[in-house]
Amino acid sequence: MADVFDVIVIGAGPAGENVADRVTTGGLTVAIVEKELVGGECSYWACIPSKALLRPLDLAGEVRRVPGLEAGPVDPKAVLAWRDSMVSGYSDEGQVGWLDSVGATLVRGGGRLAGPRQVEVVGPDGSVRSLTARHAVVLATGSEAVVPPVPGLAEARPWTNRDATGVRAVPRRLVVIGGGVVACEMSQALHGLGARETTMVVRGGGLLERVEPYAGEMVAESLKEQGIEILLNESAERIERPEPGGEVTVHLSGGRTITADEILVATGRRAATRGLGLSSVGLEDGPVRVDDSMRATGVDGGWLYAVGDVNGITLLTHMGKYQARLCGDVIVARARGTADDLPSMRDRADGMGAPQVIFTDPQVCAVGLTEAQARADGFDVRTVEYDMGKVAGGYLLGDGYRGRAKAVVDERRRVLLGVTFVGPGAADLLHAATIAVTAGVTLDDLWHAVPSFPTVSEVWLRLLEEYGL
Repeated sequence: MADVFDVIVIGAGPAGENVADRVTTGGLTVAIVEKELVGGECSYWACIPSKALLRPLDLAGEVRRVPGLEAGPVDPKAVLAWRDSMVSGYSDEGQVGWLDSVGATLVRGGGRLAGPRQVEVVGPDGSVRSLTARHAVVLATGSEAVVPPVPGLAEARPWTNRDATGVRAVPRRLVVIGGGVVACEMSQALHGLGARETTMVVRGGGLLERVEPYAGEMVAESLKEQGIEILLNESAERIERPEPGGEVTVHLSGGRTITADEILVATGRRAATRGLGLSSVGLEDGPVRVDDSMRATGVDGGWLYAVGDVNGITLLTHMGKYQARLCGDVIVARARGTADDLPSMRDRADGMGAPQVIFTDPQVCAVGLTEAQARADGFDVRTVEYDMGKVAGGYLLGDGYRGRAKAVVDERRRVLLGVTFVGPGAADLLHAATIAVTAGVTLDDLWHAVPSFPTVSEVWLRLLEEYGL
């Protein structure tokens, strides 16, 4: 006989945990299914460990910029130990305790849909447990790294983000395939921890091509100064690794051959839907399309939801958590029959351009639309830029401080469509920009939001002055 719950969540990463929290707070029962560690990709193999690896290098860069201080060599062993502490030694005991505290029932194993409101869980021992949901099933299975079909690449057993963030012995020679966020962050981290010969192979003409072009250019310049080689408009055509764990040879489209100790593939991610049983409810594998309440489209009865990376909207942890909070509240309201009274329960943030921080040195912080996106969407656009190194709060941070800010303005409404900051320690500037973009604060109102002196936040004043206020 099936176990019955009000809500079943498949995936206990940050998104799934937030759904469970909201629905239990709303008085519903919930089972949450997880085949790996409770806490998910972000907690153990992505956001948390990568930032733990980058923070000592970021701090060393700050020290080098300040006269009178001297940055000593980074101790890789100590940094890896710090990383281990930040992921709780890869134990999810604390997260399991938290689930217990909110009244969620954890079911260990791989969950899959088995028909309307039906979930089968294959346990670690191969046993199958059947679950039934009274109101909703929520998919929160996240995403997985893509390994492109380059001849010999899969056989070479390349690293993905999991291997890079969980590194035990840093290779001396490293090839990184890709030019996006993971590629840039992990190239910097592993190079700083001992991968003295680090080469990035980038198919496109620049790094970080989804943000403003100058951001990728500033990061590329910094990585090169650190000693990382960047090969643009190149691609891997063939990979050879005769011995498992031995040297890897990368043959490039331009004719060059690179030999390394490890190869890291950072070419994107895809929704983790394989084996999820989507066909049992009439869906195909791939991102689960949802409406603005996170309810899956094309499923009779409106009982299926999808939050986080698995719906393909915005592959960022904080946006998955936002979607999950919204989704959980919607499920509770619909279970009570009060959803029509809560029109605010709709996704407003994703379409505006989600905030994101890329934790390289310099950091890249962006929210909203880029200039190119805004023009393509038909807005009447004007942009303003300012050198953050000319702000008192910037040059007080040390010799060689370099940064740049850019604002994309909708001239018709005189509001911000997007803002990008590039500079060391710029991450803490981003939330103010997120509020301004999301709330549609006019430039005339922003002019009365006085930044503190001497802080880097005074760049807000300079941008407005550049605009003409």
